Amino acid sequence: MITDDAEIRSILASSKTIAVVGASPKPWRDSGSIALFLAGKKYTVYPVNPKYEDVLGMKCYADLKSIPVKIDIVDIFRNANEVEPIVDEAILIEAKYVWMQLGVINERAAARAESAGLKVIMDRCIAIEHRALMR
Repeated sequence: MITDDAEIRSILASSKTIAVVGASPKPWRDSGSIALFLAGKKYTVYPVNPKYEDVLGMKCYADLKSIPVKIDIVDIFRNANEVEPIVDEAILIEAKYVWMQLGVINERAAARAESAGLKVIMDRCIAIEHRALMR
C-alpha cells in the first residue's frame, strides 16, 4: 500500500490515463467533479459506469475492458464491498495503479491487486492529493 507523498507525487506526475469507475453525470457528485478536475489537469479521463453513455461531456464506458487504451490509474468511486470485481478487471487490463477514494477500504482487494503487481492507494482522494502534491 502506498502512503508516501513522494511516491504518490511520482504516480500523479507519470500517469496520463485515468479510468474513473462509478463516474456520475451529476456535477455535484464527487466522482463527476473529480473526473472534470482531472481532465482539467491534462489527464485523459475515461468515465466508467454501465448506466451512462456520456458523463459530463466525456464518453462513458460500461467497464474497464471496454476502454480502448492502456489505463494508468483505476480510480474507484464505489462502495468497499463492490471493489473486488473492479480490481479483478484492473488486473485483467494490466493497469498500473488502483486508487480507492476516501472511505473506500477493502484490504482483500488491495492485497489481490498488489499480488498481481499493481500498486494501491487506498482511502485517499486523488483530487486532494493532486492539489497538495502537484504545485
